[in-house]
Amino acid sequence: MSTAQIDSPSNFIKNIFTAPTSRAFHIWVSVINFWIFVSCMTLAGETIEPYASNHEDMFNVIEYTAVAFFTLDYLGHLYFSADRVKYFFSFWGLVDLTSIIPTYLQVLNMTALQGSKVLRVLRVVRVLRVLKMARIALQQMEHKSKSSNPILTHHKIYFIALFSVVMISSTLMYYIEGSLYSPEAITHGQAELDAHLQANPLPADAPPEAAKFMPTDPVSGNPIPEDKRFYSSIPAAMWWCMVTLTTTGYGDMFPLTFSGRVVACVTMLLGLVLFGILLNIVGKTIMVLLFGEHITEDEKVPSKDMTIDTLSKLQWINANKALQLKGMTDDQVKELFKSI
Repeated sequence: MSTAQIDSPSNFIKNIFTAPTSRAFHIWVSVINFWIFVSCMTLAGETIEPYASNHEDMFNVIEYTAVAFFTLDYLGHLYFSADRVKYFFSFWGLVDLTSIIPTYLQVLNMTALQGSKVLRVLRVVRVLRVLKMARIALQQMEHKSKSSNPILTHHKIYFIALFSVVMISSTLMYYIEGSLYSPEAITHGQAELDAHLQANPLPADAPPEAAKFMPTDPVSGNPIPEDKRFYSSIPAAMWWCMVTLTTTGYGDMFPLTFSGRVVACVTMLLGLVLFGILLNIVGKTIMVLLFGEHITEDEKVPSKDMTIDTLSKLQWINANKALQLKGMTDDQVKELFKSI
């Protein structure tokens, strides 16, 4: 076997990031997509107690492994990019970079950030990596072979888009609303209220509820009672998101904060878009399965006048002959060319 038939290690690595039709690219894409999915599921699982506390070590191992692959992916795209500065400041470059920075800051144990919510909020950006799954699927579709099935590709892109919307909307809703009444927020708020009441005691006739911390919407200032604290975890928010995307909503879960309602409005609009896409895909699938139609891009056939004008420009016929051909019917022109 000649050396030309075997890719060198450097070419193999380069193909991973620059050759969408290569086997190396497809293998790496599958690996990255797997860890994107696992990372999203881990992020959701970490919001469920006591499961998160009992399996903290497992979640940390998964996170560090996923971030290691994301780091290699980011550095590879940055190194092999035609314009590294442009890629660094591009949307996808910033998403890739921001999604791995929080973990490295935690490993460095930066005391300036330990007491803040910066690291936790930044981790939400990692969810945006699910959009890269859709982007990669579109890239593969552009370079697909003629033997590939467009229906399967369309279904793949649709479910990636659905998963992206569910994951992003659910995570945003949890961090916008759920963070206001998370166990940490309730404990911290109750401690501040107790310290305030020690300095300023309540009147003797004050109701017992006055000594209990009540989270409020930071925008409107409206309180959030216990029976309306729905988004206690990302999986709980996922149920709300699926109901919102597929129906008009059961009404069992709804946002109370202003920011949460903004996310809900955007989610509803995205649900309409996804529903329209699904109808188109299902319609094409039914036409293929029941009526045997083929989903292929029809080649545009030039008109008679366009063909004659092209022949005239190529000087294969003169101007008088072109006028004569244009005065003939399509069938007459076909018969004339058949006889040549």
